[in-house]
Amino acid sequence: MRRLALALALNALFAAPVLAQTLRIGMAAETSAADPHNYAAAPNSTYRDHVFEGLTGLDARLRPKPALATGWSRRDDLTWVFDLRQGVTFHNGQPFTAEDVVFSYCRTLNNESEVVGSFSREVRRIAAMQVESPHRLVIRTREPEPLLLSDLASIAIIPRGERTGLTYSADGCGKEGPWPSVADFNEGRAAIGTGPYRLRSYNRSSLIELTRNDAYWGDKPHWAEVRLRPVTNAGPRLAGLLAGDLDVIEAPATADVPRIRQNQAFALAVSPTTRLIFLQMDQRENAPFVQGPNGSNPLRDVRVRQALSMAIDRRAIADRIMDGLATPAGQLLPEGMRGTVPGAGVLPYDPARARALLAEAGVPAGFSFTLHSTNNRYVNDARVAQALAQYFQRIGVTVAVDAMPSNVFFPRRGRKEFSVPMGGWAASAEETQLFLRAWVTTMDRERGFGMSNYGEFSDAEIDRLARTAFATMDEGDRERLMEQASRLVIERLPVIPVHFENAAWAFRRDLAFEGRMDQTTPASEIKPAR
Repeated sequence: MRRLALALALNALFAAPVLAQTLRIGMAAETSAADPHNYAAAPNSTYRDHVFEGLTGLDARLRPKPALATGWSRRDDLTWVFDLRQGVTFHNGQPFTAEDVVFSYCRTLNNESEVVGSFSREVRRIAAMQVESPHRLVIRTREPEPLLLSDLASIAIIPRGERTGLTYSADGCGKEGPWPSVADFNEGRAAIGTGPYRLRSYNRSSLIELTRNDAYWGDKPHWAEVRLRPVTNAGPRLAGLLAGDLDVIEAPATADVPRIRQNQAFALAVSPTTRLIFLQMDQRENAPFVQGPNGSNPLRDVRVRQALSMAIDRRAIADRIMDGLATPAGQLLPEGMRGTVPGAGVLPYDPARARALLAEAGVPAGFSFTLHSTNNRYVNDARVAQALAQYFQRIGVTVAVDAMPSNVFFPRRGRKEFSVPMGGWAASAEETQLFLRAWVTTMDRERGFGMSNYGEFSDAEIDRLARTAFATMDEGDRERLMEQASRLVIERLPVIPVHFENAAWAFRRDLAFEGRMDQTTPASEIKPAR
């Protein structure tokens, strides 16, 4: 195998250069559809951001930036005014106006996929939209929305066609179709945006072909053609790069990273991400997969949660299992992002203290639970789960690991069938608000709080701080509130942070790419090396 890899690498060094105007990207996962409103996931975002744009965009550090809106202001805490970019046309030649934004948001609410992650939840936070002129739009939210600019970056704008005078309402805009269907996008009829590339062909499992939009309003794209090829197994993905069939690949296997670094034909980009790998702690009295003394659930005692956290050698996991492509985590986002606790660090690895905490909590002989995880969703997820189980065994806690495919794991977790699920989550904005809202606050379906709080953790003080932060538009005040809430999360451990994944890309050495925190791969940021 090593000889084959070396031969392939040498072939790549001396192979005839690919057409300079074509960029071939090996994606680590398939897209779900060519429909930009279908589902929020990194591969979908990679495709979407080539063809479509939102009112705002996000830079590589997840900070909002102008896109189809050139600027914005607030009239009050609920009312936003957006000045739209003039002189922009869709790929079909239709001019872009504020009415296209209204149509696009209405279509989001009428997206037949209507699954969690289909953007309708974000749009329903909007109470009203008013077209003041072709290039001025007023958006009024139901409640203060400090992260509105980040949210709008993911909602793609599509042309309204012949429809005019559409009135926005959160119940679906009061008009029945015809709304573009997922099939309309997959077959290319509706896949029309304002982005730097046009969709030429779409095959979910094999190839997405894009061509340069020469009428693009922004910087002219360097590549005349972009080919997004899903190769879901890391081995064939790397082989495609070494053989010269791909120019860039996402997520090389961590074990292959040292070999790539040593190969003079290729370069590597590594970016920190906000994707936290963590354990969720079941707070229900009758936890289905926890066996404590007399049928109790020891996870309800914060000292037990602290003991489990102190039993984990995070640095060893990052170095040995993740091959250096992870950062030990002690809080919800990497330190330095808004709402994190300065100097919090990582809870030290201290199995002796962990055993003492278990004794203080009344379980000196330990207890047992099942750790459920995916085996195909996060980097080395099943191996990480096994390592965690071994650390817990060392302090007297008996752990069984049940790793399963993500398409089995996520529905079961959503039904609250697990007691200690290992999950991962990446924030789409540079502050802790999103994690607090989704995973830590007490569940409130009507207001959208705690929708991923499967362990039913509830803390009145954290709720008060977090909910106040959600409604605070002043950035300084909001950051202080989030920091206070984050400090309590560190102390009370509704979730146990393990590590942040680092994203990696491998590519030909004659290319330059710095990577992105959101783990997307935009061709516009990949350039010939100077």
